[in-house]
Amino acid sequence: MDREAAPCGVGTAALLAGWLTVCGVTAGCGRKDPPPPRVAVAVTPAPATVEPGEPAAPFTLTDQTGMAFDSAGLRGRVWVASVFFANCPSPCFRENQAIADILREVADPDLVAVSLTCDPDNDTPDVLRRYADRFGADPARWKFLTGDMDTIRSVANNTFRLPAEVGVHSERGVVFDRAGRLRGSYHLLQPDRVELLVKLVREVLAEPADSPAAVPAASGGAAP
Repeated sequence: MDREAAPCGVGTAALLAGWLTVCGVTAGCGRKDPPPPRVAVAVTPAPATVEPGEPAAPFTLTDQTGMAFDSAGLRGRVWVASVFFANCPSPCFRENQAIADILREVADPDLVAVSLTCDPDNDTPDVLRRYADRFGADPARWKFLTGDMDTIRSVANNTFRLPAEVGVHSERGVVFDRAGRLRGSYHLLQPDRVELLVKLVREVLAEPADSPAAVPAASGGAAP
């Protein structure tokens, strides 16, 4: 079973109790003066495949270069979204290594990765730039995003359909099509699921950019 919204060092039993413990209260995560724990937000991650619905709501954050990132720039491209934070130990590194492998395997410039930090107080653009460099990330194809936590929480929960709090996140990758519509999600720490995610990405990339299946007419500015 996929583990969702797993904080560093917190087991499933703690999550089932209805409380999320921030990563900073456990050893080895590197956070100083963590905020108090928050009550878990019930967010059901998207299933493996999703029938195309409405385009995602627009959002604006800041990327690893320090520039404003407007999600309108994703129009006409396929993108894989995820949530992470730089001080997270092994899970986040493995999650982002999987994304790096996906971008290498699917070298189409129309594929973009969007990685959203859930630790904005620590993950400044400069921190994210140095973190991105560890994966040889091309800023044209892989955006590491930060901003205020309220916006991050809204984008993660409502757009990516991934639960996220400070230092707490899902380990899934979520696929959006050229019209900005959610198409499915898979766990990034399970190689067989990553293979299925790549398969979905290729299928969505193969949809003609101007076809009704890829871009609905008059869809609120989501057309490429």
